[in-house]
Formats: sequence, structure tokens, C-alpha cells
Amino acid sequence: MNSELHLKRTDPITRRWFLRDCGVGLAGLAFNSLLQREASAAATVESRTKPAPHFPPRAKRIIYLFQAGAPSQFELFDHKPELTKRSGQLPPAELLKGYKSAFINPNSALLGPKFKFAQHGQSGRPISELLPHTSSVVDELCFIHSMHTEAVNHAPGQIMMNTGSQNFGRPSFGSWSLYGLGSESENLPGYIVLASAKGTSGGASNYGCGFLPTTFAGTPLRGTGDPILYLSNPQGIDAAAQRASLDTLRGLNDLALGQHHDPETASRIHSYEMAYRLQTSAPELMDIGGEPQHILDLYGIKDIKESSYARNCLLARRLIERGVLFVQLFHEAWDQHKALTQDLRTNCAATDRASAALVTDLKQRGLLDDTIVIWGGEFGRTPMVQGGDDGRDHHNRSFTLWLAGGGFKGGHSHGETDDLGFNVVRDPVHVHDLHATLLHQLGLDHEKLTYRFQGRDFRLTDVHGHVVNGILG
Repeated sequence: MNSELHLKRTDPITRRWFLRDCGVGLAGLAFNSLLQREASAAATVESRTKPAPHFPPRAKRIIYLFQAGAPSQFELFDHKPELTKRSGQLPPAELLKGYKSAFINPNSALLGPKFKFAQHGQSGRPISELLPHTSSVVDELCFIHSMHTEAVNHAPGQIMMNTGSQNFGRPSFGSWSLYGLGSESENLPGYIVLASAKGTSGGASNYGCGFLPTTFAGTPLRGTGDPILYLSNPQGIDAAAQRASLDTLRGLNDLALGQHHDPETASRIHSYEMAYRLQTSAPELMDIGGEPQHILDLYGIKDIKESSYARNCLLARRLIERGVLFVQLFHEAWDQHKALTQDLRTNCAATDRASAALVTDLKQRGLLDDTIVIWGGEFGRTPMVQGGDDGRDHHNRSFTLWLAGGGFKGGHSHGETDDLGFNVVRDPVHVHDLHATLLHQLGLDHEKLTYRFQGRDFRLTDVHGHVVNGILG
């Protein structure tokens, strides 16, 4: 380089001149910096992949069967003979004191259950005739009849159930779990989302990472075509070219990570590499053609290529077998303000067999003991009628969900509502309590699992929640 010539330049120094004539020096500095920082940058990315739990866990993974829209507990799980007797009558005035419903007049008449109940299993649990397959695994299930929440509409309710807050922007339960434990899967994201029916009212906020690094967000897989958009290489790009491009990007991102220590840069590195591995792992995962016929029959799958709730339940099992920590299914179909009878028949026909099959399949493979399966929605339905004589409004004061595996008591019922199913009268369980208990089973103390954001430490349960020991085996 002719240093004298360049020292005597009188025209303005341009970026092009600077990069061209000083490139050797900058390249050397950058390359040296890259070599020094590559190891530490990689360590920064990998250090969050497998953190240790706070204490020995009872469960290693979760499958959350989220029945969005709020299933009616009165037609499914919470048997209320008194409600049947008083169907058509007005609810007691003292019951409605201070009560506000989402849409209906609180003085609407009571509505008895539309379907019959019968006792099942050694536990003698009463279950609706709509759920013959769930009835067959009832002794594996732990029912919570005393769930309650503040939210009264779907989007806030779903976000509350999944993030512990009605407000947008908080990390989801799945993201907190992944942040706290990491994932054993090298070729698939640690938190995967599968959807059937229609999209959820709460949208991506139900499985988003909020203020946590985006590495911990849920990854939706599509039911048809490429599991993830743009997963396939475009024409003219082969595997070697793609790998070379990724290596170059990795070097630049590692350099930036070492300079600025921005966790989103680490997330970017992770996402590029994960996308590369997904090109082979995702198609293999989604191809269920190799499953034995008796397994397909167990789940009720007739067409292996058809996207459905049943196929998603089978995929959930395949995902956890491949080391995925958290799998969440969304089935938004349960908002029966009217046409309750017909719609519940349809919904249960679509979900009952597969939900029970998942529990059975996990148990026969030795996976149920350390896998938590959750079935439930964002709130319940009113004991009062809506939509003529065949619908129910939203009800946040009491609802039912069930848990299986993962150290929860099988054949057990926790909590109780009054004779009309209006209020919880014994052992209430708030959403925060549920989250605290689920984290506890994963070996995480909900008060210690925190992330500092905007000057304060946040946690999934905020400043609330306690572990519900009565449902633990």
C-alpha cells in the first residue's frame, strides 16, 4: 500500500476507498477476533440449551392438548344432578350477587346437562357418554374441577392460561419451560406447536416467547406441505451452497455476538442452524406411514396425509420420542353459545379417541410416567342457558381440566363446585397454581425461575401461585 499517496489525498474519503485499500488490515483484525471469540460465542449459545432443574424432576416433558374455545364441563366431566332437576328455573338470587357474565343476562334460566353420565374405572369417575374412549383411561387421569381464572373472553383467557397474564407480551408456559430446562433434541426445536380446527383467538401470543430470547418461542408446524414455510431449498441452491452460506453467516453472527453480547444474535445463530437440520428431521417426523396399522387405528387415523387432531396427537408422541420438551396442540372448536348439542358431538368425535389413545400409547411405551399430558381450555361454560335452549355463555368461576402421567394421581378428582356448578366450594385452583405445580413436576421452583426485563425480575406466576400438593402422587 502506498501510504504517502493516501496521506496526501485531498478528495473526501469514501467508504468504497476505505474498504478497498484498508481491507487487508480490517480483514486481519476481524479474522483474529473471530478466532478468539468463536469458542466463547458458541459457548454462549449452547450454555442455555441444557440448564439444570432446581431439584430432581418427576416429569421430563409436557404435551398440552389445549381445547380452545372453552369446553362445557357440564356435558363432559362435572356431573350435576341438581342442575338437571332445576333445569328451566331461574338461578337463586344469592348466587348471582355481584356476578357479571360475558354476554347473557345473568338471570337466564338454568340449563341441565344435555348428555348422560355413567361411572367408569376402578375410581368410579362419572364421565359423559360423549367420551367413551376417555372413559376407558379414566383411572390414568387426574381431574381438577375447581379451576378458576379472571378472564371472561377468549383471547385474554387463552393468553392467561398460556402465559399467566391477560396482557400481550409475556412468555408462554412452554417458553418458560424451555428456558428453564433446555431440550434434548438436536434436530428439532424444543417447543413445537400443532393446530387443528381453526386458529386460536389469542394467536401466536399463546406460544410466543415474550421478552425471553426468541430461541425459546414455540415453533408451529403446518399440517400440509412443508412443515415450515420455505424449509425446502429454492431451485439452484444445493446442500453444499446452503452449508457454505450458513457457515459464512455463522462467522459474522459469532463476531457480532462477541462484540455486543445480544441474546437475539445467539437466537439468530440457533435458528439458522436449526432450520438447516429441520430440512431432514421435519419431513421424517411428519411421515407417519411407517407407524403400525394398529397404532393408526388406536388414534383413529384413516388417512395418514390428512391434517387432523388425531394425527397431531400421534405426532406429539413422535416429537417427545425425538427429545422435544414441550408439544402443544391447539384445537379451537369449543365455543358453543348455541348448537351446543350438535357441536359437542362433533368435537368429541374429533378428539375423544385420539386424546385417550395418546395416554394409552405413552403408557404402553413406558413414557407416561415422566410425561405430563394436559387436557383443557381457557375457562368453562355457565350453568345458565344461552341461544334459545341449546347454548352456554363463558364462565370463569369454575371449570374442569385433566392431567395424566408425570407424577399426578391417576383416578383422582380434586376440588368441587356447588350443586349447580356455579362457584368453587372446595380446593380452588387458580391458573397460577396450575403453572406452579406443573413447573414443580418439571423440577423447577416457580419462584426461582425468573428473567430480568426492564429492571425487574419476571416469572410465569408473577407474584402469585402455590404448588397443589393434593394432586401429586
